[in-house]
Amino acid sequence: MHLLLSNDDGIRSEGLKALADALSPLGKITVVAPSRDHSASSNSLTLDAPIRAHCIAENWYSVDGTPTDCVHLAITGLIKDEPDIVIAGINLGANLGDDVIYSGTVAAAMEGRFLGLPAVAISVNSHRPHDLQACARVSHEIISKLTGQQLPQDLIINVNIPDLSMQQIKGMETTRLGSRHKAEPVIESADPRGDTIYWVGAAGPEQDAGPGTDFHAIRNGCVSVTPLHLDLTHYKAMQPIEQWVSACKFT
Repeated sequence: MHLLLSNDDGIRSEGLKALADALSPLGKITVVAPSRDHSASSNSLTLDAPIRAHCIAENWYSVDGTPTDCVHLAITGLIKDEPDIVIAGINLGANLGDDVIYSGTVAAAMEGRFLGLPAVAISVNSHRPHDLQACARVSHEIISKLTGQQLPQDLIINVNIPDLSMQQIKGMETTRLGSRHKAEPVIESADPRGDTIYWVGAAGPEQDAGPGTDFHAIRNGCVSVTPLHLDLTHYKAMQPIEQWVSACKFT
């Protein structure tokens, strides 16, 4: 197996190192990750500037770009041998519900899937996890089982792990995305020159977070495994939309 690892926390993230160590028994590991933190960069692809990649250790590349840049670069030219799977993580901080829209971790996995490879995004429910080794062991278990499966071409797997010891983790659940209330208001401040600046407010609290959701699984000490569908078309809405689209006249 050849496993391509990336993330959005940056090449120096302890979560990335823990993931690489945990998965190394499964095959060859190649790491291509951003040179700095690119959290919440979503699917941003750099088109207006060159992208520089630096080999900092054997099969470890630091890229001056986004998570999507990293995976795109790796698969389309940076590394000689095409990987068998793309794994993004371990992200420090959960990617639950609406978070997946903004997540650079999920975007890195998504780019791998767009380029034809199975892909998994892995996150832990803490920005300062107490037990990354437990997360790494869970990641190894999931990936070792997944590599023998044939995943549909239109999905990625989004994994969230509670920040607990192995003894405290209660199990693993297949879940759907929950949702949050709208984000908290921006925080207005001033720079040293007196000009107004803004900080993006915190994510909204849980809204749709009942049984079956990723929020519920994590809150109850379980690993959440959510299949994400890459086709964003809302098929049930096509017929009612067609009714007013067909009524539009241009003459």
